[in-house]
Parts: sequence; structure tokens; C-alpha cells
Amino acid sequence: MGRMPSHSETLTVGFDLDMTLIDSRPGIKAAYEALSAETGAYIDADLAVTRLGPPLEQELAYWFPADRIEEMGDRYRALYPTYAITPTPAMPGAREAVAAVRAAGGRAIVVTAKHEPNAKLHLAHLGIEPDAVIGWLWAEAKAEALREYDASVYVGDHLGDVRGARAANALSVAVPTGPCDAAELREAGADVVLDDLTAFPAWLASYREAAAPRA
Repeated sequence: MGRMPSHSETLTVGFDLDMTLIDSRPGIKAAYEALSAETGAYIDADLAVTRLGPPLEQELAYWFPADRIEEMGDRYRALYPTYAITPTPAMPGAREAVAAVRAAGGRAIVVTAKHEPNAKLHLAHLGIEPDAVIGWLWAEAKAEALREYDASVYVGDHLGDVRGARAANALSVAVPTGPCDAAELREAGADVVLDDLTAFPAWLASYREAAAPRA
């Protein structure tokens, strides 16, 4: 169980990016197709977007030999702004979830495994303005940023996000909007499972009420 902030603490909520705040499948598919066309390598982009969450290099290992993964990762990230930003929409409730944290006087941060410059491009394109964006962190490594910003809640869609929250002693709030279903997220140790982010503002209000001191 994650800790609850004291009344005097600033509420800080971390959010994952892919399949939590943004539906990155259309953009990532387009970027993989561009990489495939450029290199001549076969990439099943439709399959690749069913397993989003882990670092890019894990997916590239299915399609390229080990000695080309670093090169292909660099090339994919270079192609990404051209092909992936425009087709990618916000997930339902994403803007409202970040706004709810702000309205509560808190800070909203994004902690993602994605290349940080590309993560910032997505958020700017969609008009989502967190207080900080920290990239290149996956699973337990996400705890580094969550602890640095003293986040008491981390919201994500993947088992790796649950693990990151738990490693930081933050409350794990999960949404089954990515590759992991609600049962998997609960089994991994999520403290709260919401249907999607549209339920987040009401949950946050109840969470803050529970944390408030009693007269």
C-alpha cells in the first residue's frame, strides 16, 4: 500500500505516458512502418503496438539483430517526430486528470520510458502541461523520479508502472487501457484500478478527503 501524504505536503501525482495519457498506437505504428520502409526490414507494426510499455530496444530486438538495435533505436527516435506526433490523440480523461491535480493545488509529473524529447512533443501537441516530464525510465527505475519529486501517487497502465509505484512507496493507481487487463494489474499489486482516466478526478477527490485531518 502506498503512503498517503500529510496535510502539509504538496500533492504530487505521477502519470505514465503511452496508453495512460496518450493513445500512442497510431503514431508508433506509423513510425515503425517508416523505419521498415527505410531499412527494408520486416516489422509487424500492428503486433508491436499491442505490447507498448517496455523500452523501445526490447521491441526492436524482435526485428533486428543485436548489433543493429542501438543504431535502429536512434533512427526510430529521429523519425518519430515526423510520423508519430500528429496521429496520436489524448486518452479519454487525460487532460481532466492532469487538471484535477492542478485544481487540488498539486503537481502533475509525467514519468515514462519514452525518449524524453519525444514525450514532450506529444504533450505540447495535445496541450497537456505537466509540471515536469522525465523520460528513459522503465518499471522499478521509475521510482527514481517518483522519489525525487516526492510523488505519493503514480498512475499507469502497465505492470511495470505498478512495480515502479511500489518501488517508490507511492500509491499505484492503474487503468486497463493498455496491454494489461484489470485482473493482471490487481494481481501485480495495484492499489486502485479505475476503468480509465475519466474516473480519476472523482477518485482523487475521495483520496484527498481521506488524507485530510479530522477536526
